[in-house]
Amino acid sequence: MVQVLPSVSGKLTADAPLAPLVWFKSGGTAEWLFEPKDLADLQGFLRDLDPATPVMALGLGSNMIVRDGGVPGVVVRLGKPFAKVTPVDALTLECGGGASGILVSSTARDNGIAGVEFLRSIPGTVGGFVRMNGGAYGGEVKDILVDCDVVLRDGSLATLQNADLGYTYRHSELPGGAIVVAARFRGRPGEPAAIQAEMDRISASREASQPLRSKTGGSTFKNPEGHKAWQLVDQAGCRGLQLGGAQVSEKHTNFLINTGEATSSDIEALGEEVRRRVKENSGVTLEWEIQRVGRQ
Repeated sequence: MVQVLPSVSGKLTADAPLAPLVWFKSGGTAEWLFEPKDLADLQGFLRDLDPATPVMALGLGSNMIVRDGGVPGVVVRLGKPFAKVTPVDALTLECGGGASGILVSSTARDNGIAGVEFLRSIPGTVGGFVRMNGGAYGGEVKDILVDCDVVLRDGSLATLQNADLGYTYRHSELPGGAIVVAARFRGRPGEPAAIQAEMDRISASREASQPLRSKTGGSTFKNPEGHKAWQLVDQAGCRGLQLGGAQVSEKHTNFLINTGEATSSDIEALGEEVRRRVKENSGVTLEWEIQRVGRQ
């Protein structure tokens, strides 16, 4: 039986290829890809959608393996209508769930708001940052988030405070199927020139240490307590290790790269092989930081 989906004002695509939308450039299709026109469109769609249909948000797809069998249900991608960033007061920004880290940090700079520079270095959107407690270069979302607006699976809109999200390292207690549509970030007073200098320092550091010109997925594994994931991977002899079209980056061993025609199965299997070797070498079990979604 073909499922009849609610009507929308935005764009609804059946069997939509996801590989072009994720950094690894691999993986299957979404059963449905929904790009809502606005908040009301998203709320109405989720309200009227069969509650049994799975829903998943997709941002820039930078920290994600979409498996080759594709993603069942509906993948929601927030586009331009959700990508605005505006100052609320001298230290607070209202950020749409689809806004990029670069836009958030540069708007903060233009308004003399410091403490948000680290978002410049995370290739993702506000929705993903809030869900994963995104962090880098000494900053984390839990340090700057005031609250966020989420559309729950039933289409209702809720505002969650920082404390409601139960933040830990790269993890939140955001309800399943919830879509982050907006967030308020608060920084501290700063001089735009000094903020720009810090953003430049972060960019240069990233450029020097990470394979930014490759098809990659960002940090593959979480740093275990008292360890650096890349060091454990290196010590286990995995630098440059290849499986099919997937390879452990020579430049930064906590990055996997698609050297050309890797399948998502290649990438995930390589990650599992790295985990096995690290466990054998150091006794430490690495945890995936990259989200792996869909059917094998």
